[in-house]
Amino acid sequence: METEQQKRLRASRRAVIKLGTGIVTGGDGQFNVAHLAPVARTIARLMQEGRQIVLVSSGAVGLGRGRLRLHRDRLNDMVMKQSCAAVGQSLLMHEYEKLFRAFDISLAQVLLTESDFVDRTRYSNLRQTMEALLKLGVLPVINENDTVSTAELDYLNIRAGERIFSDNDRLAALVMSHIDADALVLLTDVDGLMELGPSGAKDAGAKVIPLVEEITLELKSLALGPSEGGRGGMLTKLAAAEIAMQAGGVAVIANGTKPETLEKIFEGAPAGTVFVSKTRMAGKRRWIAYAAGVRGRVIVNAGAREALTGGKASLLASGVTGVEGEFDAAEVVSIVDAEGLEFARGISDYSRGDAQGLIDTGTGAGRTGEGRASNGAPHPPEGAERTSKRATVLVKRDNIVLLDRK
Repeated sequence: METEQQKRLRASRRAVIKLGTGIVTGGDGQFNVAHLAPVARTIARLMQEGRQIVLVSSGAVGLGRGRLRLHRDRLNDMVMKQSCAAVGQSLLMHEYEKLFRAFDISLAQVLLTESDFVDRTRYSNLRQTMEALLKLGVLPVINENDTVSTAELDYLNIRAGERIFSDNDRLAALVMSHIDADALVLLTDVDGLMELGPSGAKDAGAKVIPLVEEITLELKSLALGPSEGGRGGMLTKLAAAEIAMQAGGVAVIANGTKPETLEKIFEGAPAGTVFVSKTRMAGKRRWIAYAAGVRGRVIVNAGAREALTGGKASLLASGVTGVEGEFDAAEVVSIVDAEGLEFARGISDYSRGDAQGLIDTGTGAGRTGEGRASNGAPHPPEGAERTSKRATVLVKRDNIVLLDRK
């Protein structure tokens, strides 16, 4: 009997399909036509049925390495990896052009960087461009712009551990969330998320977990370890599936080396591990939680943490004990407790300097040259200034997202 999640996949009208490095390239660094020909046929059929498909493809680095005849160890050097990406990206698009030409499908290359998600204007422009391409019947082929990614991290003042996406699994999920797709399909070289076998390890006796409705610590422990040749592993795929679930969609992790896999997924037949959730996070809140770049930290006391996690309070200056980093008004900040544990994110109404002025006592900091606070309100009389500042809202409730740190 067909399950509800299988019905949703069969009925999906817009989907993002991500192909891992192990699907796109072989061990010799060459384009793997044997894996990709059946994928292309299925995508062509889905588009002929009127479905809108976005393809997120890894493989540029591997193709570039193959063309340059470099050993895999050379990719440990970031500059060499970026050079391989620059060489391989044109090779990747050329191979896809040949593959989809037989189906008369036009392709569009879309290279994305962190700032396409961090900057709200560029984030909006990306949505408009993607909508236009899909309405034109084009197949967008998306990849991270590896050639400039490191320089961009420095420009955005984002530390490596705070990256919005460092692999194409998460990138695919962010795209899926941004364009409100119904489904995210992550094709890899394993059958799905595996249970532990009889020996307590992922051995030949292990079975695929067919359905996940909540991503727990136990599931994450099953997913540890990177994939050979790619940057991601099963743990990054779980993170991507979690974003898709928050977007109200269905995610699937399945084996793309099997020619019938993609066909089965969209026919509603069992394949891989399916992820579904009964809850959905609004688009703006998903941007705050997953896509926006975090520019600073706001440290709060125990009372403020309790009020925020209760789900009804805004963040007042009276609950803040310190601010760190450099951020402007309307930028996203991390909200942490006294131990430094991040439990929420939000859009600050104030810059770092003005926020510091609001929590300082009796310094008069936070004034502007016009005699107004950074939110445009006139300053109160001098005697009431301290009380007013401490009661000022730094982050509004509607702009706060609580984070699940399981």
